[in-house]
Order: sequence, then structure tokens, then C-alpha cells
Amino acid sequence: MSPAATNGVHHENGEIEDLEVLVVGMGFGGIYLLYNLRKKGYKVRAVEAGGGLGGIWWWNSYPGARVDTSLPFYELSDEALWKDWTWKERFPAQEELQQYFQHVDKVWNLSKDVQYNTTVTGARFDQEQNKWTVQTDVGTTFKCRYLVLATGFAAKEVIPDIKGLETFKGPAFHTAKMPKGKGAIDFQGRRVAVIGTGASGVQVIQELGPIVQQLTVFQRTPNLALPMRQRKLNEEGEQARGKRDYKYLFELRKRTTAGWDYSYNPKKTFEVTPEERNALWEELWEKGGFNPWLGNFSDLMSNREASDLMYAFWRDKVRQRITRPELIDDLCPDTAPSGSPFGTKRPSLEQRFYEVIQQPNVELVNLNKRPILEVTPTGIVIAEGNNATKECSLDIIVLATGFDAGSGSLTKIDIHGTTGQSLKEKWTKGTRTHLGIATAGFPNLLFLYGPQSPGAFAIGPASAEIQGDWIISCLEDLKKLGKTRIEALTVAEERWAKLTNDLMNMTLIPTSSSWYIGANVPGKVREATNYIGGLPAYTKAIYDCSDNGYEGFVLN
Repeated sequence: MSPAATNGVHHENGEIEDLEVLVVGMGFGGIYLLYNLRKKGYKVRAVEAGGGLGGIWWWNSYPGARVDTSLPFYELSDEALWKDWTWKERFPAQEELQQYFQHVDKVWNLSKDVQYNTTVTGARFDQEQNKWTVQTDVGTTFKCRYLVLATGFAAKEVIPDIKGLETFKGPAFHTAKMPKGKGAIDFQGRRVAVIGTGASGVQVIQELGPIVQQLTVFQRTPNLALPMRQRKLNEEGEQARGKRDYKYLFELRKRTTAGWDYSYNPKKTFEVTPEERNALWEELWEKGGFNPWLGNFSDLMSNREASDLMYAFWRDKVRQRITRPELIDDLCPDTAPSGSPFGTKRPSLEQRFYEVIQQPNVELVNLNKRPILEVTPTGIVIAEGNNATKECSLDIIVLATGFDAGSGSLTKIDIHGTTGQSLKEKWTKGTRTHLGIATAGFPNLLFLYGPQSPGAFAIGPASAEIQGDWIISCLEDLKKLGKTRIEALTVAEERWAKLTNDLMNMTLIPTSSSWYIGANVPGKVREATNYIGGLPAYTKAIYDCSDNGYEGFVLN
């Protein structure tokens, strides 16, 4: 049963609740903020668009949905939460993550202060009162001193502009919005299309291939997927022993680049012999997960020759699993695909993707050679060359087409600051934040896991706790100083934007077509959507700011 069924804050339409802090979103970030602000005595509430805790892990109920971060790093660090909790798998599935969040709710007693099934639609700042007025889609209005957005970096899905998509008679949905409950989809024995082979696409394909009648996969760029190395976890032995190290590991994740128990190898690719290089790559490959990416040589993402050499290693590994020669060029071509140097896109972790994609009931459509022309009520029409076309008859269409990452989660809310300009309008020509936490012209608006923060380049719970602790300490400092308003300066956000983009430009990522630079959203400015300098450097930057009297902010 969802927490919303028995708990939660409920208001009649038109009622206004006056708060010190309103938290929007109840993924890891919102959960951490709500609990710890409440402990400090703040009058705080949270709203969540979903029907329970978990953020993306409430919404992502598509077949195969699974986290790509190994345990114990993908959980909150409070001993009260992990001492009596055990996991079943190294990389938990959505169902197990939902059980974890229910456990968190039980231990931290969160739902009594959460209004579920509520989407924030707009917010306006009152300069006289130094307060935000926040509107929701259910008629509830909040007034709050501080508005904290914990909406995540991937809360606005991208729906491709495909002619006729709205005419399709069967279910057609984005992976983030797959119907639940009574409207759940039965895929067994159906004819299904999956558009996109990013992370969610790989997971869906792995699960659906063995059970559907026909699976048609539409791919623009090969996914340079890495082996997940999934395995079951032994509750009594392995996990009990591992918990002895939990406190150390949770401290360690704050000190590594991305929050794992490892960082990049300090050596560069060509500083070692070919034998040493291949030995490291073989070791990383066997470890699986993101080890071949984030445990690799330090110049993997900045040296094209190093990236190409690693690509060749990856290609040869994958080709050992390809038994249908006609698929080689589409799955693992001789050289890295244009716009996809190895390491410049977040790799997907796969368990049996390359086996499933080769099944007789699976057709792989290379959209660069056979583009989609339109969707009809009964299928998808593709070009076949020489003016020929083909209609793929379908029962279900799954859009694994990604997200407007970073800024999209915030700009989809109609937020207006001191000038009357909306946040969306302000960021039309480029995202501007100070420390990835605030933006000029929008006082008392703070966000975490958003644009120009470590976001996509660090483990979610680690980022949530680092940024969450800073936001809480900031509000505590304001209280001690007798201040009720904090606002970023334009000059500070310009500096942070330059730093964020300069760091990204030191890598090969700007040569890619990645969502790391907004390249997946038509018309979006190509820029660094995340801070790539690593968690230790980011933590130093935010605390240098507060230690220097909140440099780059104005306090009133």
C-alpha cells in the first residue's frame, strides 16, 4: 500500500498553509531535507507528484527498471536506516527500491508531513514579505519563507516530435510514465516497439525480448554498454560482514570523485606499457559496473587517442558475444560512432542486452539508415531506401527517449522572481546558477541535484546529503544572523557558469551528442548541465562560500 493511502498532508482547495520551508520532491534529496529540517525544528512540509516516496523510483515502473549504482552506495547513510535493512541484489530493481523507501518512511516517519499526488505548477516571490506563494494542481496553496526544489535532474521527459504519434490506437508511453495499477500494461505475446537504446531502453529490451511476440528496436546511436555483473546478496553472511564497514564507506563516498569507493586511476593511458594497460582494463571489465569508466586512466575523457583505444577494447569484448554478423556495424562498429567518444556519455549497464537484441523475434532498426516517417493507428512506418517504405505492425510503443536533464526539472514549473521574469525565460539563453544551488533574481529559492551541481556525475544519495547539509547549515546561519533572505549575485553565477563550462571543455564531452550538454533537446543551449569537478572539489567550493560570509550571495 502506498504511504499516501494512509498518511500524508491533505488540504481543502483554497486553503493556504504558511511554512518556513516547503520542499518539492521526495526522492533522496527531498527525503533528507524534510527529515533533517524537521529535526532542527523548522515548520516544514513537502509535496510530491507521485503517490509515494522515492522520486524517480516511484515513477520508473517499466519492465527491468533497476539502479546502476551498486550497494551500499545507493542508500542514505543514517545507521537507523541501514542497520535493520538488507538488500537482495547488488543492483536493486525498482520494486526493491520501493520497499526500501517504505522502510525509510517507517523509520523516519515522513509521510505525515508529505502531500502526495500533488504537482507544483507555479511560484511567485513577494518582496515585501520575503516569501514565496506556491500553487499546486490540486488547488492547495503554500506560503513559505524558503522554497527548496528537490525535483531531481531527470524529471521532465523528452517526447520526440514524430508525425502521427498521437493517432496510435494502442498504449504509447514514455518509460517514466508507464501506466500503473489497473492501467498496467501486459506485454506477454504482444508486438512492441522500443524507441531509444539509452539506459531505460536497454533495460526494457532485456526484459521484453524473451516474452513478446515481436520486438522492434529503433536505435540512432549504439549504446556503449558495460557489464553490470549483477548478483544476489547473502543476507546473513555477506551483508552482515559488509555493514561493519558502512560508516567508513559512507565517509569515503564523500571523498571520491563520483561517490563510489574508487576514483580515476591517477596514471594516464600512455604512461604505462600496453601490457599494464590491458591488465587494468581486464580487471575493470571483470569488476563490471562503472569501473571501466570511472576507475579508468585519468585521461580517458580528455585524450581522444586514449578514448579510441578504450573503445577498441570495448568493441572487441562485445563482438565476442555477437553471433549475427549483420548486426556488428549497428551494435559495435569498427570505430566509435560520431558524437560518441568512449566515456563522453553515461554508459548503460547491461546483463543480457546483446543476447536479447540478437533473438529471432527482435528487429534492430538503425534510424540513420531507416528513419521513422510516421506513426499510424496500427504501427510505425519507416523508410527502406529507393523510396520504399515499410510499416511495422504494433500493439504497444515504448518511448525510451530520455529527459531534459538538469534545468528541465525546474523550468517546467512556472517560477517568477523579483523581476517578474520566469526562471524558464531567464535560462533560455543559458543556465546560470551560483554553486548549482541558487540563481540571481530568485531569492530564497534553493535547489539540489539540479543544473551545474555534481548531479549526473555523482551518486544521488551522496549529492543529496552533501548539498542538503549545506542548505540546512545555510538556513541555520541566516537564523543566527537575524536574516530572512538570501539571493545569489549575477556576477557569482556568471563565474560559476564559466567554471562549470571550462571544466567540461577540458574533456571530450562537448564533442559528443550527449544530454550532458543538452544535445538531446531540440533548441536547447549546448552547455555543461553538470559540475564535473568531482564531489571533493564541489564540497570545498560550497563551504568556502559559506566560510567567507556567503560570498556571491546577498543576505538581508
